[in-house]
Amino acid sequence: MDYELRIDVTGQVFASFSMGHEAIGHWLNEEVEGNLALLDEVELAIQQVRGSERQWQKVGHEYTLWLDGEEVIVRANQIGLEGDEMEEGMFYYDEESLSCCGVEDFLEVLKGYRNFVAGR
Repeated sequence: MDYELRIDVTGQVFASFSMGHEAIGHWLNEEVEGNLALLDEVELAIQQVRGSERQWQKVGHEYTLWLDGEEVIVRANQIGLEGDEMEEGMFYYDEESLSCCGVEDFLEVLKGYRNFVAGR
């Protein structure tokens, strides 16, 4: 999973991720927004579910983070637009709204994000 962290024109940290992992960047940009206490909460939850069959989730304004001992899923809260009629042959593009990765990779991302925020 490739990603880049930079400072945008407003002075905020902006994360962009490679195809298939874009929702992780959106989660960092929309839900974390430099809030390292939220990262503390997520890292604690990972420690608590490791080695068990428990799961944990954090529902945010735009994205929900779900994890178990092995996998992390970031999902846009707007996914699942049921009842909307679409024309035949049309489909929703939601590739940027759902991302999955392993817990260890996700912890590396959080570490990189922390280091970037601390160094700016």
